[in-house]
Amino acid sequence: MKVESHNHPSAVEPFQGAATGVGGILRDIFTMGARPIALLDSLRFGELDLPKNRHLLKGVVSGISWYGNCIGVPTVGGEITFNDIYAKNPLVNVFCLGIVKTDELLLGRAGGIGNPVLYIGAKTGRDGIHGATMASDSFNDASDQKRPNVQVGDPFLEKLLLEACLEFLDQRLLVGIQDMGAAGLTSSSCEMASRAGTGIELELACVPRREPNMTPYELMLSESQERMLLVAEAGKEGQVIAICRKWGIDAAVIGKVTDDGYVRIKEQGAVVAEIPAKALVDESPKYERPAKPPEYQDLLQSLTIENLPDVRDAENVLLRLLDSPTIAGKSWVYRQYDHMVGINTIVRPGSDAAVVRVKDTNKALAVTTDGNSRYCLLNPYVGGTLTVAEAARNLVCSGAQPIGVTDCLNFGNPERPDIMWQFVLTVEGIADACRTFGIPVVSGNVSLYNETNGLSIYPTPIIGMVGLIEPADRMVTQWFKTPGDRVLLLGETQEDLGGTEYLKVVHYREQGAPPWLNLETEKALHACMLCLATEGLVQSAHDCSDGGLAVTLAESCFSSQATTDNPLGATIRLDSNGLRTDALLFGESPSRILLSISPVHAEHVMAIAREHNVPVQDIGTVGGDRLIVRVNEQPTIDMPVATLFEQWSRSLESKLSA
Repeated sequence: MKVESHNHPSAVEPFQGAATGVGGILRDIFTMGARPIALLDSLRFGELDLPKNRHLLKGVVSGISWYGNCIGVPTVGGEITFNDIYAKNPLVNVFCLGIVKTDELLLGRAGGIGNPVLYIGAKTGRDGIHGATMASDSFNDASDQKRPNVQVGDPFLEKLLLEACLEFLDQRLLVGIQDMGAAGLTSSSCEMASRAGTGIELELACVPRREPNMTPYELMLSESQERMLLVAEAGKEGQVIAICRKWGIDAAVIGKVTDDGYVRIKEQGAVVAEIPAKALVDESPKYERPAKPPEYQDLLQSLTIENLPDVRDAENVLLRLLDSPTIAGKSWVYRQYDHMVGINTIVRPGSDAAVVRVKDTNKALAVTTDGNSRYCLLNPYVGGTLTVAEAARNLVCSGAQPIGVTDCLNFGNPERPDIMWQFVLTVEGIADACRTFGIPVVSGNVSLYNETNGLSIYPTPIIGMVGLIEPADRMVTQWFKTPGDRVLLLGETQEDLGGTEYLKVVHYREQGAPPWLNLETEKALHACMLCLATEGLVQSAHDCSDGGLAVTLAESCFSSQATTDNPLGATIRLDSNGLRTDALLFGESPSRILLSISPVHAEHVMAIAREHNVPVQDIGTVGGDRLIVRVNEQPTIDMPVATLFEQWSRSLESKLSA
């Protein structure tokens, strides 16, 4: 599994930028011998009141859906956040999950002196030259002129390439294989040679090309899509070429593995470049840049909650939060994705995590992507821990044991000490959380220089996480199921309003200290939730995060309904315990999960929670067609679920059509 960014290309040309981002991450997966089974995406855009932001969102979603649908890999979930800080620098991060037998993994190594090096896939053109350079540069007002640097994808060719590569691997014809991604032939040849401690000699005259008079420079830096570099077993190159012809894709022997450690480039037999592979890969400079907090950091955390008025009309606030495009339903996006192709998808987009089955087993995999840039802005270390914790919480809410993390670190210009400080602390937070939870980080990506005219994005780490559900029928979804079920809250609500969506939407502030996460408390919550799911005691479970408890309750009532028919409500009674009403209902304290359970299991569930030292409250009952919330026995929210659902489900589409 891996997550990668295609931010800069998508800002310049949203459709092809996003589409080729999907193509690139798919190739990273199937080059290892794995068949891709699921895609997810994490997207960031400016607010939708500006036409350009609407154009970018529509183009990116269209590009992702076009490529994924055409190649036949389901896009099963993801997340989208809107903030004006991304108006000039949208973020497009794509996650892919693949399945492979452990003894059939293949790596990107150029092993075996004298083995042939083959080029397969699309012909090389001039598209995408300097694409990697553009992706590592800051933007300015003239950045739209960089459209020629954006690659152009062909998902139908990629499908043929995928099947051909898996056939090579099935017949064990290869020693190594790598996608020609950023910097094209240059990066793939140098990286494969460096990993194996060998050299590679290439003859550019043999490279298939679709444009005349291409120079060696252009051939080595082209980022034409759907291309792979292979090292075959000596004598088996004919079989590789025959398989390529069967699938209708170009293939040519363009070089050989050497023993001198050099990448040597020839054209018509004449050497035009040579350099030690390790000089470019392993011996490149390792930066230790200065890092210090920005001067405005204290101001960001200086918010005094007591100076803000408490909520007086909780119903109005709930409607405003459900209308916020960050929280609102994303069915406009999901409808464009074929999330059932391959018939492995068990839980479709919209729950805390998507779930896909592992064929021929009694296992399933839950997958999620998460990020919270506002928390990382206010306190990068805490934000890093909270991002990992939310991803893990989404998985355990689905009944899955987290087993692996991949991260995509989206930041501004690291030459600025304040940005480097954000980067360092965020990574430390991610690392500490993963160590505490015992989840390995198996891959990742870094996207820097996400700034325009000196204005950087918020620090935006995206966590992709996979969990195992065994047996598969122990999976859990977030929606209430049965009238009469009890509603329980695991975890404690604190006065945590700093950095919340409530503060942004209602008070127009992005300030305050984010909630501090106790990693051991969070770990205990995960263990408790997994115990409940394993014993089959849970009807529904929903991570309590964006928008707080009130939004979590509303989302649990929506029952994945496509219409407002047959809504399933709940009656909730809360004791404020001295908390402000806005903190109680809309605060985003971590380490909380909302459950619904059968009444017959109530005592057993509460006993298990106590065994894990997890606070638990019985707060209400599922039933009726209204969401009713009483605080200290006072009516606070009493609204038809159908009204809430309509606001939540129509918000995004109505803003896009404005």
